[in-house]
Amino acid sequence: MPVASVGLKSMSLPEFGEPTIMPLVARTTHEKRIEALMAAGARAGLDAFAVYGDREHAANVAYLSGYDPRFEETLLVIVPGRQPWLLVGNEGWGYAELCDGPYERVLYQTFSLPAQPRDRSDALSDILADCGLKPGQRIGAIGWKPFGAGDAGFNETTLDLPSFIADTLRTLVGDKGAVVNAANLLMNPTDGLRAINEADQLAAFEFAATFTSQGLRNVLQGIEPGMTELQAARLMGMNGLPHGCHPMLSAGKRAAYGLPSPRLDVIKRGDPITMAYGIQGALNARAGFLAEDTSELAPGIRDYVERLVAPYFAAVVDWYEAIGIGTTGGTLWKAVHDRIGDPFFGVSLNPGHLVHIDEWMHSPVFSGSDIELRSGMALQVDIIPATGSDYFTTNIEDGIALADERLREEIAARYPEAWSRIEARRGFMKDVLGIRLKPEVLPFSNIPAFLPPFWLSRNTAMAVIGR
Repeated sequence: MPVASVGLKSMSLPEFGEPTIMPLVARTTHEKRIEALMAAGARAGLDAFAVYGDREHAANVAYLSGYDPRFEETLLVIVPGRQPWLLVGNEGWGYAELCDGPYERVLYQTFSLPAQPRDRSDALSDILADCGLKPGQRIGAIGWKPFGAGDAGFNETTLDLPSFIADTLRTLVGDKGAVVNAANLLMNPTDGLRAINEADQLAAFEFAATFTSQGLRNVLQGIEPGMTELQAARLMGMNGLPHGCHPMLSAGKRAAYGLPSPRLDVIKRGDPITMAYGIQGALNARAGFLAEDTSELAPGIRDYVERLVAPYFAAVVDWYEAIGIGTTGGTLWKAVHDRIGDPFFGVSLNPGHLVHIDEWMHSPVFSGSDIELRSGMALQVDIIPATGSDYFTTNIEDGIALADERLREEIAARYPEAWSRIEARRGFMKDVLGIRLKPEVLPFSNIPAFLPPFWLSRNTAMAVIGR
């Protein structure tokens, strides 16, 4: 049944708790992932893979091997019938041993930082030949970006690896071979290997999302006028888990841009404000005004809730109630645009996407998408209005997973602490916010769909108030 009305409601946000157990992905799982990639490669006519990663683009290498490069670059070379080789620089050598992935370490010092020693490794062409790459092969190169129909002028031979690696690979295979972009085998939202997650991986994402969402919750509960942005960001309680993106918190004129990191700027009463915190596997974001109520807004936008926040929240409710196993991405896109498709709202990016080790892996959610969502997918509600006006914006970014009955039973049995949080969040969304989730929808956020337009009215947020 469609939502009849939404509005502000006084509520108490429960304490969902934080993890005391850290889920880890086993080496055997990485071995199975490599086997699955080799099988997919064989079907695609590929003879081998070269998977590139660096500090900003670690997800594909980390998914396959468990190794996430820190200061340096890396290359995972996978040839059927041989142990994968992981090429690392000076500082990655010891860390790669600690990660204990299904690979043989190879020192390639050109991947090291500038001016570090370069005296103990062979030329890249010789290393790749020793790995088992040879002339005439068709090699799948995986960086971090698959190219699609909208990327004019690019095709499967377009690579996003550094040229010194791409050129060496192309020279090695020669005119009778080819090096092609194979990122879609991992990242395609329809059947990419990373689109569907095991119970361990989903539990790891829930672990991450609990901390990122709790960080934002801490800000919502503790921010005060007169704080600097840096003081407010400190409330997030960042705990050292690897970031998936830079921390974001800005108020006043910079807030409209969304992406700035905090500075020593003082946050004033009535300021627009936005924040986001992401670590590998999760990101959460919120936006609003540092105010008690509409009386503290500029006279021209005192209908902020009615004009922007209410239709936005109704779209979020429709999104949550539509999503499920078998729902198409186009259905989600339509649910949002039926509510806030007017140009005033400025919703231009995909209203939802797949989340993984990288914050935005890919998206099945776009106009006309017939991609059906599947059990094991981890997704983000990510509906961002950009009004370009004094109304500023409002925002909910939270992660969920889809899990069929078998997968739900596995998560509940193996990760009872996480499952308890998930069930409590579902209960809050249903009983307090009035959002009706399908059984397969597992919310990962400690502020699940909690949207306070006025951050100084800490127990007032949007909810369904009638149908």
